[in-house]
Amino acid sequence: MADEEEAEGTGLGRVEAFSDGVIAIIITIMVLELKVPVEDGISHILSMWHLFLAYGLSYVYVGLYWGNHHRLLGHARRVTNGLIWSNLALLFGLSLVPFGTAYLGEHEFSRTASQLYLVTLILPALGYVWLQRVVAHTGARHERARNYHVQTTRKGYFAMTIYSLGFALTFVSPWLGIACAALVALFWLLPQTPLDRLFAERR
Repeated sequence: MADEEEAEGTGLGRVEAFSDGVIAIIITIMVLELKVPVEDGISHILSMWHLFLAYGLSYVYVGLYWGNHHRLLGHARRVTNGLIWSNLALLFGLSLVPFGTAYLGEHEFSRTASQLYLVTLILPALGYVWLQRVVAHTGARHERARNYHVQTTRKGYFAMTIYSLGFALTFVSPWLGIACAALVALFWLLPQTPLDRLFAERR
């Protein structure tokens, strides 16, 4: 394997295409876990609310990673071994999300299921922080790229802090842990929050 491939070649395109394919498969696996009720009737569908809720939250998360991954690689300029392995670490973490989602739904947001789910959210977050550090060191160096890395890296550390807090709070109530996960998703979904402005201003 060559140590580096220039951005003008196919290297970065192949990395992004491979990642897009893996993420698409992850979403497909998650929806396939939604088993159709054997018996007819709206009551049987409504009884699956915990499965739909787990799926919906995870779908948002995987979608956020897909969008942020695309924006992050837009600042990359070459493929390095560090980029390949950090990207694989991110995809490994994301590949566990369907398992955590299915377990969470099947066990109706129990304490153990909520703790496992939060762990499956922390793993891709760690992979993404690693990938971003690689891109920040080997990618574009203009002011817009620097601002992007500063703001989103701080958001990433903030997210992992909330995940860790959520894990601890599951010992009080599993729903407090899930609320922390939902809070992080909302934080990344909103285009601008006071925390975003704070992260951008503190240079």
